[in-house]
Amino acid sequence: MSDETTKQASVPPRWFIRSFWSMHHGLYRISGGRFGLRRARADRWGMMRLTTTGRRTGQERSVIIAYLDDGPNLVTMAMNGWAEAEPAWWLNLQAHPEATVDLADGRRKVKGRPAKGEERSRLWGRWREMNDNLDAEAALRSGETAVVILELSTDT
Repeated sequence: MSDETTKQASVPPRWFIRSFWSMHHGLYRISGGRFGLRRARADRWGMMRLTTTGRRTGQERSVIIAYLDDGPNLVTMAMNGWAEAEPAWWLNLQAHPEATVDLADGRRKVKGRPAKGEERSRLWGRWREMNDNLDAEAALRSGETAVVILELSTDT
């Protein structure tokens, strides 16, 4: 095992994570979208607002999550604050892959899919460059954390 996977993971308590998410989304909404999003850079992940279709309700559901650019695609992780359960947005995206993202520079229609094989390994490595404790944090979950590709939709 490498030093990366033997590190002790330290994540905030679940109540804190959920409170932070709620406040972040509230500030985004109150500011009319002027606060809460940022562009990804080579040395820093960005923040986007992902809107999916609810798998049971059919209603729009939005969440603000981190992302990296990968050419024309956006890449995120379905980590749910490192909680055991899959995030609802990822379950929704699996049921209804078409979604929209709001970025600091505008809105895009996207289609979501999981990264697999070499593509997943490459993208996981990019996330590891942003967080040297990524493997230890991912080990808090019993299953593999999905790396999600949001491809620019060709639908207009």
